Amino acid sequence: MFGLSRYPYLGVVVPKAVLPGRRSGSLRGWCLGSMAVFQSGLLVLTTPLASLAPRLAPILTSAARLVNHTLYVHLQPGMSLEGPAQPQSSPVQATFEVLDFIAHLYAGANFHRHLDVRILLTNIQTKSAFLPPLSSSVQNLAHPPEVVLTDFQTLDGSQYNPVKQQLERYATSCYSCCPQLSSVLLYPDYGTGMLLVESLDVPLSSTIRPASPVARSPKQPVRGYHRGAVGGTFDRLHNAHKVLLSVACILAQEQLVVGVADKDLLKSKLLPELLQPYAERVEHLSEFLVDIKPSLTFDVIPLLDPYGPAGSDPSLEFLVVSEETYRGGMAANRFRLENDLEELALYQIQLVKDESHEQHEEEKVSSSNSRQRLLGKLLRPPNKRPELPSGLYVIGLTGISGSGKSSIAQRLKGLGAFVIDSDHLGHRAYAPSGPAYQPVVEAFGTDILHKDGIINRKILGSRVFGNKKQMKILTDIVWPVIAKLAREEMDLAVAEGKDVCVIDAAMLLEAGWQNMVHEVWTVVIPETEAVRRIVERDGLSEAAAQSRLQSQMSGQQLVDQSHVVLSTLWEPHVTQLQVEKAWNLLQKRIAKTPQAHD
Repeated sequence: MFGLSRYPYLGVVVPKAVLPGRRSGSLRGWCLGSMAVFQSGLLVLTTPLASLAPRLAPILTSAARLVNHTLYVHLQPGMSLEGPAQPQSSPVQATFEVLDFIAHLYAGANFHRHLDVRILLTNIQTKSAFLPPLSSSVQNLAHPPEVVLTDFQTLDGSQYNPVKQQLERYATSCYSCCPQLSSVLLYPDYGTGMLLVESLDVPLSSTIRPASPVARSPKQPVRGYHRGAVGGTFDRLHNAHKVLLSVACILAQEQLVVGVADKDLLKSKLLPELLQPYAERVEHLSEFLVDIKPSLTFDVIPLLDPYGPAGSDPSLEFLVVSEETYRGGMAANRFRLENDLEELALYQIQLVKDESHEQHEEEKVSSSNSRQRLLGKLLRPPNKRPELPSGLYVIGLTGISGSGKSSIAQRLKGLGAFVIDSDHLGHRAYAPSGPAYQPVVEAFGTDILHKDGIINRKILGSRVFGNKKQMKILTDIVWPVIAKLAREEMDLAVAEGKDVCVIDAAMLLEAGWQNMVHEVWTVVIPETEAVRRIVERDGLSEAAAQSRLQSQMSGQQLVDQSHVVLSTLWEPHVTQLQVEKAWNLLQKRIAKTPQAHD
């Protein structure tokens, strides 16, 4: 839980060195083609909303050329930056048109994935008798803007200094900005077919649907409530999340309860191993919420059941849901009625379409798509292994039983990797002439042998399975032997002129072999799918398959120590594309740091 009304000012950001064509302070005479990049910016939108909506795409494109991380957006439709009077921030009536515009803006921001867009809501106010007055104090922001931008245009189409000075004064009167704030008047390319007249009226599609008895029309003011709730997983906070949260923040006037899914509610998620930890999700969520509406008190809590506080908190008045969770909202209301609690006003938010989704991805903007796009990418810096053969980059490939690890190894072999099969090395180690044969027989007795003297691995397995002491005796003998054989195979890879070597090993991390690889690559699939594959492949019962998986490190434990994650959950051609992506990114890493593994 956090109840801060404001984040403390995070300190002065030292301005970057003055770039070519840029003067410190205001970018006077600056050319938009110069591609100066700022970490954070504030976009002040002054065009009336009906005229602004069709112009939004080119405005965001222009802003995205200047700002490469956090872009705050301040809505002040109708404000003029010309004239002697210093413009003041004034309340913007929260109507359904405003809510729809916010959803429209966040949807447009999906085309600029490098931008963390945050629409500031302090001056957007609902029709409410208990509405607090607009604060005259400067609002602190987590990432103080280095540049202020605007869609306001002067008649001569220039970077007109008095207007820019007004813009800078307005920005600093509202928000904490960097000391040497720069300013730019955007003149986006609207195209020849766009009518640049203030009377242009293009209605936005309705994205916010209040349930009966709450009616809506575009110009209708939105009602305010004392307390409300919203819930979600909020993994890798994206623009669809921001629409949901922004609507909830506008409706709430005093407190917003935010439920963040945790534990059992995460088990059904796609690629749960790649979910951000709960604390990390809450940290990003909290920063966003306090940035956009610091006057609210936020109660961020773990969501451990489908209803959460929406089903039991008598002080809640509304619940914001998505199209997907609307039925859950209806169920929460039925549950409330059964327990003599008043129904919540439900506000349903349409899903935001992902225009760039792949065939195997969801059509909506989702965290699932974000996690899928992490597959094959480097998640943490590689290890430096100067003790390994010079010029050879070593990958340790692992995964739970049934994950499809060996099929990934073969795909990597097809791309040019030298593959070391640890199972094959294990067979060599156990062979009568192998280095582990005599120590194993001495430790476990001759009754583990076939009549021909070969070690009966089924009998040996029955001796050690479920017996930690016996298992440790065996692994203390065999794992160092296999590691030594693997190093000999690395020398062979070098002799063959290979520059990438893959050690295919289910027990890579348990054996400590991550100490002899540059990167750990893990293949993940849901446990239910792993059980199905093991039963089909090995003829085991489901119970036996589950027992096998329980004796291994979980997919989550493997991923926590991995550099790259892959999955064979989809069709073979999707797996192939995934492996090729990982391989190509690996080649780029090796090319950039040719001595990193020497």
